[in-house]
Amino acid sequence: MKTLMAKKIDSRTADYKIGDKEYKRSWYVVDAAGVPLGRLASQVAMVLKGKRKPEYTPNADVGDFVIVINTDKVVLTGNKPTKKLRTYYTGYIGGLKQEKYSKFLLENSDKAVVKAVKGMLPKNSLGRQMIKKLKVFKTAEHNHEAQKPQPLNIEKR
Repeated sequence: MKTLMAKKIDSRTADYKIGDKEYKRSWYVVDAAGVPLGRLASQVAMVLKGKRKPEYTPNADVGDFVIVINTDKVVLTGNKPTKKLRTYYTGYIGGLKQEKYSKFLLENSDKAVVKAVKGMLPKNSLGRQMIKKLKVFKTAEHNHEAQKPQPLNIEKR
């Protein structure tokens, strides 16, 4: 009798947690040509978090892999190309540097996309795990054809 009671699970108190091997991760490819940087980053962050899946849980990494191509053609809207600044510190005295975001986007468009997406992910070990599933390429060629990625459409407006 005691063993039967131990096997019974009360559905009100027991939570079902999805383990790492219980779900399949998909691969998506996003063409960033002509898409605003913020809109691209928010949509990619949602896929990396897994918010488009029914098994989404905030405390688990259930997201998919995302490949972003053509990052050299991503755009900034409004006055952001001229007024937005990228600020960074070199580590030396007087080493606070600033540059216009349009210049940073021209030289390092892949880093700009990664930085924008990373800013929309959780700031903890889960976010560091999610950003590893993002693959960014400046041109249309990428080395992940074997995964057969599905296209992910992001509206350009």
